[in-house]
Order: sequence, then C-alpha cells, then structure tokens
Amino acid sequence: MDKTLRKRVSMKNPVHFLALGFGSGLIPLMPGTFGSLAALPLLIPFIWLSPYALLIAAVIASVVGIYLCGKTADDMQVHDHGSIVWDEVAGILLTFLWIPLSPLTVLLGFVLFRFFDILKPWPIKPIDKYLAGGLGIMLDDVVAGVMACVSLHAVLLLTGL
Repeated sequence: MDKTLRKRVSMKNPVHFLALGFGSGLIPLMPGTFGSLAALPLLIPFIWLSPYALLIAAVIASVVGIYLCGKTADDMQVHDHGSIVWDEVAGILLTFLWIPLSPLTVLLGFVLFRFFDILKPWPIKPIDKYLAGGLGIMLDDVVAGVMACVSLHAVLLLTGL
C-alpha cells in the first residue's frame, strides 16, 4: 500500500482493523490470500457448534462487511483496494457451510475459495466490475464463497471423503 493510502487508514480504528482482516490485508503480496488465511482460525469454534451457528456468523459477517468495506474504501478514497479483505473473511465462512471441518476439508475449501475469488468466473466478474460501494466489495466474495461451498460439497460427495 502506498504511503498516501496508508495515511488514510488506522489500525486503531476498529472499522479499518476489521476491514483490513486484522492487519492481514496490509501484507503487500497476495493480501486476499493472507486475508483468507487469517479467517481460518475463526472456524475453530464451529467444529463444536451447530452448522446453523456458522450460517448465522457468515450472514452477520457479510452484512456487517458491507459497512466495514464501504467505509474503509471511502476513507481510503478508492473503490476496492486489495488490502480490504473482510470480504474474504465472509467468503471463507460461507465456503464451509455444512462441511465437516478437518484439515483436509479446510485445505480443499481454502483452495476452492481462492480459485473462485481470483479467477472470478461468471457471475462473480460482472458483480465485481459493475456493483459499487460496500455491497459490491462484499457480494463478489459472497458469491465466490457460495460457489466454493457447492464445489466442496460436490468434491466430498463424489470422492466419498
């Protein structure tokens, strides 16, 4: 992140802290990947909780993320800077809906989510390109998370894992 943008955000501001993925979005190379990695520990409590708890958490993260990402983008005076990674946090949570969590499923889900988030197949790319503000920042990753979730369910079903 260049110095001008860095001056516009503060890790002491809770909105910026969350939008920047607890600081993981400030890593200069592959901030989306590091933001996704930073989200993985958030899955730990859901090993023991109802799958509906993860659904509720993912929906809350997505809805709150509209504000977090929109406000931070406005403060940075950019559309969707790579350092804003709360959308990846929500997308990762959505990826694991009704998935039995294990090291293998977490690895597969992470790879699938990054695949959809980076390549942006239809309908992700048009959402990313044409939808502005916090909703636009969030929605492409929400769709990537849902597509990764469906794909992960298919992989588990087809392989018997």
